[in-house]
Amino acid sequence: MSERVPYWRIFAALLMRDVTVARREIGYFLVRTTLQPLLFVLIFGLIMPRMGIVGRAYTTTMLPGILALSLALSAVQAVSLPMVQEFGWTKEIEDRLLAPIANQLVAVEKIVAGAMQGIVASIFVLPIARLIMGPIPGLTFRNVGMLMIMTILSGLAFSAIGLFIGTAIAPQQIGLMFSVIIAPMIMFGCTYYPWRGLDAVPVMKWLVLIDPLVYVSEGLRSALTPAVPHMPEPAIIAALLALAALFTYLGLRSFMKRAMS
Repeated sequence: MSERVPYWRIFAALLMRDVTVARREIGYFLVRTTLQPLLFVLIFGLIMPRMGIVGRAYTTTMLPGILALSLALSAVQAVSLPMVQEFGWTKEIEDRLLAPIANQLVAVEKIVAGAMQGIVASIFVLPIARLIMGPIPGLTFRNVGMLMIMTILSGLAFSAIGLFIGTAIAPQQIGLMFSVIIAPMIMFGCTYYPWRGLDAVPVMKWLVLIDPLVYVSEGLRSALTPAVPHMPEPAIIAALLALAALFTYLGLRSFMKRAMS
Protein backbone atom coordinates (compact mmCIF):
# COMPACT_ATOMS: atom_id res chain seq x y z
CA MET A 1 0.00 0.00 0.00
CA SER A 2 1.36 3.42 -0.98
CA GLU A 3 2.05 5.88 1.80
CA ARG A 4 -0.49 8.67 2.13
CA VAL A 5 1.07 12.10 1.47
CA PRO A 6 0.29 14.58 4.27
CA TYR A 7 -1.90 17.54 3.35
CA TRP A 8 0.74 20.00 4.48
CA ARG A 9 3.24 18.64 1.94
CA ILE A 10 0.73 19.00 -0.89
CA PHE A 11 -0.09 22.51 0.32
CA ALA A 12 3.64 23.35 0.43
CA ALA A 13 4.13 21.97 -3.09
CA LEU A 14 1.31 24.15 -4.44
CA LEU A 15 2.77 27.15 -2.65
CA MET A 16 6.27 26.49 -4.00
CA ARG A 17 4.85 26.27 -7.51
CA ASP A 18 3.30 29.73 -7.17
CA VAL A 19 6.52 31.08 -5.63
CA THR A 20 8.53 29.67 -8.53
CA VAL A 21 6.19 31.22 -11.12
CA ALA A 22 6.32 34.58 -9.32
CA ARG A 23 10.11 34.42 -9.13
CA ARG A 24 10.38 33.80 -12.87
CA GLU A 25 8.13 36.81 -13.55
CA ILE A 26 9.60 39.00 -10.81
CA GLY A 27 10.44 41.87 -13.17
CA TYR A 28 6.95 42.07 -14.61
CA PHE A 29 5.43 41.63 -11.16
CA LEU A 30 7.45 44.48 -9.62
CA VAL A 31 6.78 46.86 -12.51
CA ARG A 32 3.06 46.11 -12.39
CA THR A 33 2.71 46.55 -8.65
CA THR A 34 5.29 49.17 -7.68
CA LEU A 35 5.39 51.62 -10.59
CA GLN A 36 2.41 53.67 -9.42
CA PRO A 37 3.56 53.95 -5.77
CA LEU A 38 7.07 54.93 -6.85
CA LEU A 39 5.67 57.63 -9.17
CA PHE A 40 3.76 59.05 -6.20
CA VAL A 41 7.01 58.98 -4.20
CA LEU A 42 8.79 60.87 -6.97
CA ILE A 43 6.11 63.57 -7.23
CA PHE A 44 5.02 64.00 -3.59
CA GLY A 45 8.26 62.96 -1.91
CA LEU A 46 10.86 64.66 -4.09
CA ILE A 47 9.57 67.15 -6.63
CA MET A 48 6.83 68.91 -4.65
CA PRO A 49 8.92 69.30 -1.46
CA ARG A 50 11.73 70.84 -3.50
CA MET A 51 9.22 73.22 -5.08
CA GLY A 52 8.05 74.20 -1.61
CA ILE A 53 4.47 73.08 -2.30
CA VAL A 54 4.57 70.59 0.58
CA GLY A 55 6.90 70.51 3.58
CA ARG A 56 9.82 68.12 3.82
CA ALA A 57 8.18 66.54 6.86
CA TYR A 58 5.34 65.35 4.65
CA THR A 59 7.46 62.36 3.69
CA THR A 60 7.04 61.06 7.25
CA THR A 61 3.29 60.89 6.77
CA MET A 62 3.39 59.63 3.21
CA LEU A 63 5.96 56.80 3.35
CA PRO A 64 3.82 54.30 5.34
CA GLY A 65 0.88 55.03 3.05
CA ILE A 66 2.96 54.35 -0.05
CA LEU A 67 4.14 51.04 1.41
CA ALA A 68 0.54 50.19 2.30
CA LEU A 69 -0.53 50.95 -1.26
CA SER A 70 2.21 48.71 -2.67
CA LEU A 71 1.34 45.87 -0.32
CA ALA A 72 -2.42 46.08 -0.85
CA LEU A 73 -2.37 46.40 -4.65
CA SER A 74 0.19 43.63 -5.00
CA ALA A 75 -1.72 41.22 -2.77
CA VAL A 76 -5.03 41.91 -4.50
CA GLN A 77 -3.65 41.59 -8.02
CA ALA A 78 -1.53 38.54 -7.18
CA VAL A 79 -4.72 36.61 -6.41
CA SER A 80 -7.53 38.25 -8.39
CA LEU A 81 -5.89 38.36 -11.82
CA PRO A 82 -4.72 34.70 -11.81
CA MET A 83 -8.15 33.63 -10.57
CA VAL A 84 -9.81 35.39 -13.49
CA GLN A 85 -7.44 33.68 -15.94
CA GLU A 86 -7.50 30.23 -14.35
CA PHE A 87 -11.28 30.11 -14.05
CA GLY A 88 -11.61 31.74 -17.46
CA TRP A 89 -9.79 30.98 -20.67
CA THR A 90 -6.81 28.94 -19.39
CA LYS A 91 -8.83 26.57 -17.16
CA GLU A 92 -5.58 25.97 -15.25
CA ILE A 93 -7.46 25.81 -11.98
CA GLU A 94 -8.82 22.40 -12.96
CA ASP A 95 -5.37 20.87 -12.43
CA ARG A 96 -5.23 22.33 -8.92
CA LEU A 97 -8.69 21.02 -8.08
CA LEU A 98 -7.57 17.50 -8.96
CA ALA A 99 -4.82 17.60 -6.33
CA PRO A 100 -5.35 15.15 -3.42
CA ILE A 101 -6.28 17.96 -1.08
CA ALA A 102 -9.50 19.72 -0.08
CA ASN A 103 -10.48 22.35 -2.66
CA GLN A 104 -10.78 24.93 0.10
CA LEU A 105 -7.06 24.49 0.84
CA VAL A 106 -6.27 25.29 -2.79
CA ALA A 107 -7.97 28.65 -2.25
CA VAL A 108 -6.19 29.17 1.08
CA GLU A 109 -2.87 28.52 -0.66
CA LYS A 110 -3.71 31.30 -3.11
CA ILE A 111 -4.31 33.66 -0.19
CA VAL A 112 -0.97 32.78 1.41
CA ALA A 113 0.89 33.17 -1.90
CA GLY A 114 -0.78 36.54 -2.52
CA ALA A 115 0.13 37.78 0.95
CA MET A 116 3.77 36.81 0.39
CA GLN A 117 3.86 38.72 -2.90
CA GLY A 118 2.32 41.79 -1.28
CA ILE A 119 4.96 41.79 1.45
CA VAL A 120 7.76 41.38 -1.12
CA ALA A 121 6.46 44.38 -3.10
CA SER A 122 6.40 46.61 0.00
CA ILE A 123 9.93 45.49 0.95
CA PHE A 124 11.08 46.37 -2.57
CA VAL A 125 9.50 49.85 -2.47
CA LEU A 126 10.83 50.83 0.97
CA PRO A 127 14.55 51.29 0.18
CA ILE A 128 13.84 52.91 -3.19
CA ALA A 129 11.41 55.37 -1.60
CA ARG A 130 13.95 56.14 1.10
CA LEU A 131 16.61 56.73 -1.57
CA ILE A 132 14.36 59.07 -3.57
CA MET A 133 13.03 61.09 -0.64
CA GLY A 134 16.21 61.24 1.40
CA PRO A 135 16.19 61.36 5.23
CA ILE A 136 12.70 60.83 6.63
CA PRO A 137 12.12 62.41 10.06
CA GLY A 138 10.67 60.01 12.61
CA LEU A 139 11.25 56.84 10.56
CA THR A 140 12.21 53.96 12.84
CA PHE A 141 12.68 50.20 12.55
CA ARG A 142 12.62 49.55 16.28
CA ASN A 143 9.06 48.19 16.21
CA VAL A 144 10.00 45.09 14.22
CA GLY A 145 7.42 42.89 15.94
CA MET A 146 4.57 45.29 15.25
CA LEU A 147 5.79 45.81 11.69
CA MET A 148 5.69 42.06 11.04
CA ILE A 149 2.22 41.74 12.54
CA MET A 150 0.87 44.61 10.48
CA THR A 151 2.39 43.46 7.19
CA ILE A 152 1.34 39.83 7.58
CA LEU A 153 -2.23 40.69 8.58
CA SER A 154 -2.47 43.30 5.82
CA GLY A 155 -1.19 40.88 3.22
CA LEU A 156 -3.62 38.16 4.29
CA ALA A 157 -6.57 40.58 4.38
CA PHE A 158 -5.95 41.97 0.91
CA SER A 159 -5.09 38.65 -0.71
CA ALA A 160 -8.40 37.35 0.70
CA ILE A 161 -10.10 40.37 -0.87
CA GLY A 162 -8.34 39.45 -4.11
CA LEU A 163 -9.69 35.89 -3.90
CA PHE A 164 -13.22 37.20 -3.47
CA ILE A 165 -12.89 39.71 -6.30
CA GLY A 166 -11.26 37.22 -8.66
CA THR A 167 -13.94 34.59 -8.18
CA ALA A 168 -17.04 36.75 -7.69
CA ILE A 169 -16.60 39.23 -10.54
CA ALA A 170 -17.07 38.19 -14.15
CA PRO A 171 -13.87 38.26 -16.25
CA GLN A 172 -15.23 40.94 -18.59
CA GLN A 173 -15.84 43.22 -15.59
CA ILE A 174 -12.42 42.90 -13.95
CA GLY A 175 -11.20 46.12 -15.61
CA LEU A 176 -14.18 47.98 -14.20
CA MET A 177 -13.24 46.71 -10.76
CA PHE A 178 -9.98 48.64 -10.73
CA SER A 179 -11.68 51.91 -11.65
CA VAL A 180 -14.78 51.54 -9.49
CA ILE A 181 -13.31 49.79 -6.44
CA ILE A 182 -9.54 50.27 -6.34
CA ALA A 183 -9.33 53.97 -7.29
CA PRO A 184 -11.71 55.19 -4.52
CA MET A 185 -10.02 52.80 -2.09
CA ILE A 186 -6.68 54.52 -2.76
CA MET A 187 -8.06 58.04 -2.45
CA PHE A 188 -9.88 57.40 0.84
CA GLY A 189 -7.42 54.86 2.29
CA CYS A 190 -5.39 57.35 4.36
CA THR A 191 -2.35 56.68 2.18
CA TYR A 192 -1.45 60.36 1.75
CA TYR A 193 -2.79 61.66 5.05
CA PRO A 194 -3.21 60.23 8.57
CA TRP A 195 -6.61 59.13 9.78
CA ARG A 196 -6.33 61.43 12.79
CA GLY A 197 -5.94 64.33 10.36
CA LEU A 198 -9.55 63.81 9.36
CA ASP A 199 -10.59 65.34 12.69
CA ALA A 200 -10.96 68.43 10.52
CA VAL A 201 -13.66 66.61 8.51
CA PRO A 202 -15.54 64.54 11.13
CA VAL A 203 -18.00 62.95 8.71
CA MET A 204 -15.23 61.66 6.47
CA LYS A 205 -13.28 60.42 9.48
CA TRP A 206 -15.94 57.81 10.15
CA LEU A 207 -17.01 57.12 6.56
CA VAL A 208 -13.50 56.09 5.51
CA LEU A 209 -13.54 53.28 8.06
CA ILE A 210 -15.33 51.12 5.48
CA ASP A 211 -12.15 51.30 3.38
CA PRO A 212 -9.84 48.33 4.17
CA LEU A 213 -6.77 50.26 3.02
CA VAL A 214 -7.19 52.64 5.97
CA TYR A 215 -6.11 49.94 8.40
CA VAL A 216 -3.06 48.95 6.35
CA SER A 217 -1.91 52.57 6.09
CA GLU A 218 -2.49 53.25 9.76
CA GLY A 219 -0.90 49.96 10.79
CA LEU A 220 2.32 50.68 8.92
CA ARG A 221 2.23 54.26 10.18
CA SER A 222 2.07 53.04 13.76
CA ALA A 223 5.00 50.68 13.18
CA LEU A 224 7.31 52.87 11.06
CA THR A 225 6.50 56.46 12.05
CA PRO A 226 4.87 56.19 15.50
CA ALA A 227 5.34 59.91 16.16
CA VAL A 228 2.66 60.65 13.55
CA PRO A 229 -0.82 60.53 15.15
CA HIS A 230 -2.45 57.26 14.15
CA MET A 231 -5.31 54.92 14.93
CA PRO A 232 -4.90 52.80 18.11
CA GLU A 233 -2.97 49.61 17.34
CA PRO A 234 -5.50 47.22 18.97
CA ALA A 235 -8.23 48.69 16.76
CA ILE A 236 -6.06 48.25 13.66
CA ILE A 237 -5.22 44.63 14.48
CA ALA A 238 -8.85 43.81 15.26
CA ALA A 239 -10.01 45.37 11.99
CA LEU A 240 -7.40 43.51 9.91
CA LEU A 241 -8.28 40.21 11.58
CA ALA A 242 -11.96 40.82 10.93
CA LEU A 243 -11.32 41.75 7.28
CA ALA A 244 -9.12 38.69 6.75
CA ALA A 245 -11.74 36.40 8.30
CA LEU A 246 -14.69 37.97 6.46
CA PHE A 247 -13.14 37.96 2.99
CA THR A 248 -11.59 34.53 3.47
CA TYR A 249 -15.08 33.21 4.17
CA LEU A 250 -16.61 35.11 1.24
CA GLY A 251 -13.72 34.20 -1.02
CA LEU A 252 -13.87 30.50 -0.15
CA ARG A 253 -17.60 30.42 -0.73
CA SER A 254 -17.26 32.16 -4.08
CA PHE A 255 -14.29 29.95 -5.02
CA MET A 256 -16.21 26.76 -4.28
CA LYS A 257 -19.23 28.02 -6.19
CA ARG A 258 -17.05 28.62 -9.27
CA ALA A 259 -15.21 25.32 -8.78
CA MET A 260 -18.47 23.36 -8.67
CA SER A 261 -20.00 25.11 -11.68
